[in-house]
Amino acid sequence: MNDHGEYYGLPGAPSPPDDLVARLRAAVAAKGPAYRARTRHVLDGGAPRYTNRLILETSPYLLQHAHNPVSWHPWGDDAFEQARRLGRPVFLSIGYSTCHWCHVMEEESFEDEDIARRMNERFVCIKVDREERPDVDAIYMSATQQLTGSGGWPMSVWLNADRQPFFAGTYFPPRAGARGARRGFFELLGELSETWTRDPERVARAAAALTRAVQEDIEGPRRSDTGPQTPPTAAHEVIAATVEYFKRAFDDQHGGLRRAPKFPSNVPVRLLLRHHRRTGDGVALHMATLTLAKMAAGGLFDHLGGGFHRYSTDERWLVPHFEKMLYDNALLAVAYAEAQQATGRADFARILRQTLDYALREMTSPDGGFYSATDADSEGVEGKFFVWSESEIRKGLGEDGTTTGRFLRYYDVTPGGNFEGANILNAPRPDEEEWAALAEARRTLYDARARRIPPLRDEKILAAWNGLMISAMAVGGRVLGEDRYVRAAVRAAGFVLDRMRVGGRLMRAFKEGRARPAGYLDDYAFLAAGFLDLYEASFEGRWLKEALALSEQVEALFADDVGGAWFMTARDHETLLAREKPNHDGAEPAGSSVALMNAVRLAALTDDDGWRRIVDRAMASLRALWAERPAAMTEALLALDFAAACPRQVAVVWPPGSAGEAALPPLLAVLQKTFAPAKVVAAAAEGPDLDELAATVPFVAGKVAMDGRPTAYVCEQGRCERPTTDPEVFARQLTAL
Repeated sequence: MNDHGEYYGLPGAPSPPDDLVARLRAAVAAKGPAYRARTRHVLDGGAPRYTNRLILETSPYLLQHAHNPVSWHPWGDDAFEQARRLGRPVFLSIGYSTCHWCHVMEEESFEDEDIARRMNERFVCIKVDREERPDVDAIYMSATQQLTGSGGWPMSVWLNADRQPFFAGTYFPPRAGARGARRGFFELLGELSETWTRDPERVARAAAALTRAVQEDIEGPRRSDTGPQTPPTAAHEVIAATVEYFKRAFDDQHGGLRRAPKFPSNVPVRLLLRHHRRTGDGVALHMATLTLAKMAAGGLFDHLGGGFHRYSTDERWLVPHFEKMLYDNALLAVAYAEAQQATGRADFARILRQTLDYALREMTSPDGGFYSATDADSEGVEGKFFVWSESEIRKGLGEDGTTTGRFLRYYDVTPGGNFEGANILNAPRPDEEEWAALAEARRTLYDARARRIPPLRDEKILAAWNGLMISAMAVGGRVLGEDRYVRAAVRAAGFVLDRMRVGGRLMRAFKEGRARPAGYLDDYAFLAAGFLDLYEASFEGRWLKEALALSEQVEALFADDVGGAWFMTARDHETLLAREKPNHDGAEPAGSSVALMNAVRLAALTDDDGWRRIVDRAMASLRALWAERPAAMTEALLALDFAAACPRQVAVVWPPGSAGEAALPPLLAVLQKTFAPAKVVAAAAEGPDLDELAATVPFVAGKVAMDGRPTAYVCEQGRCERPTTDPEVFARQLTAL
């Protein structure tokens, strides 16, 4: 399509119908005169030579491919019906907008007109954003792992019209000889097309076998054991066995596991902190704190802008993969918050604050929702935005200044650099006083960096990841005693509820004014967890009610009443090859792990046997997994630890007519500073507010503010300690084992 409205057909693809041409033309025109298509195929006036159906989507990842010469379809019945009608296989490509190797494969293969012609002539081609469609991603990732032994993105899968996979891989070089490959994507397309035509029975056998393997893998066994939950002694044995596993694999020099690359999620820091608190195991505490300290000192952490990159490519946490994900930063913020409570370390509080400030400054939409991610690349080079030459720093700070020398030493800057001739800032010898002394230098260089061409930011807003960051802001605000973070959590929560619910159902993603598709288990569960954390940070009853409502929807839409636990997709979701039951905590927790923790917390808050039965059902379904692979679901073990600890029920009551939380600073300071994870907290003023709360949280009923002063009650299984107005007594009651 050019400036005169003429449509240029995609190479090898049939001419599209007139109505589709009109829609594509209108979609490009709606982008406005400043629109610059992401493609090397442009006409003399700068307009894109090619436009495909993805221009009609809202996903940033799909829109990145809207001007490839490939005749891409979004996932949907239309594409599979076309494949059936034409008798062609489907090529399915899955990735996400900030994926470096997705960009590489796009440039090498999907922008290549000869490769695109072969794709268009022989296949029906579908693009999927894994962040919008985790259900589709999970199924075909399982297929890829079954065939290759590993997985990743970009994911490349070949299917029949019944959506059954018969071949899969990840990144493929474009042609034989490229990157040392004996065969490339171009040759593979030819081979698979010929096999499809000449030996359909072989393809059918492969598709049937792979489909069975996928179904067995992601649906799991159907267990009906719904006996009582794991007793405390057995729970602690499972947790202890998991901790021992991580001890054997731990890198005692650099933290994390003895491997490269290193991912922050590879060590269950929050579980280690709980195990230490309960047992006094100093090694567990050392593993948690060393990992957190080394990650924050290395290049994994952005020392100028705050926040963490995706993972470290080396064993020292020095050289990151430079993309930043909202979920990584949310999960790490909570880990640093709990570690600060457990240790009192100032550096952990600082890293927590810098991470939350990064999210507020760079990842928050004008309406308060949190964006998804930023790319690793800028100007086509990974990490270019973040690295420095020594001369650039000297120019920015002053050639010979004292501060310049201190900065270069502290952040390990050398003439030769530590990454392809440049420097990734890192702090081999962290020191809080020296860090504070370099504050102005960091601001100067941050401002200088801001004038560079930044990486792409994926501005879709995902309900699940917003739930994680709402938790981070709420927990961080409570631990740091800084209400601005809690206010940010409230604002994001309001955005999701106001803009991402349609007909009473939560949607997965919001972009360009549209919320779609229907939400998954992790959207509901993560958001409910965020609201529970927000309630305990603000004591606003609305958030407890919303958490309960979302958790009730989890049961209505996702629960497996026969086999226990939860499915990823709702009962009325599109029928796919399999209905996944999440059974692995990866970079993000499994939705089932978080749903289990929510149920445990709600059982303690509400004293409702219905939630206890849900906990029993889910725990029973996980017993065999914990026995076989306890390290597979370490986030679920947080819920097991919580339940086995006989969680404390904490009520805080203040006199009516006082200024609410403003009247409670000493008692709130105790909650702020104390690491006591197995507890639930409810608070209100005496009178109507307390009566209303008691309808949901029975353990606050009858509580009074003693002598007209804010009063804390710490109870366990119906037995309460003496009510107290003394912060020191309150702290002892919270921490008693």
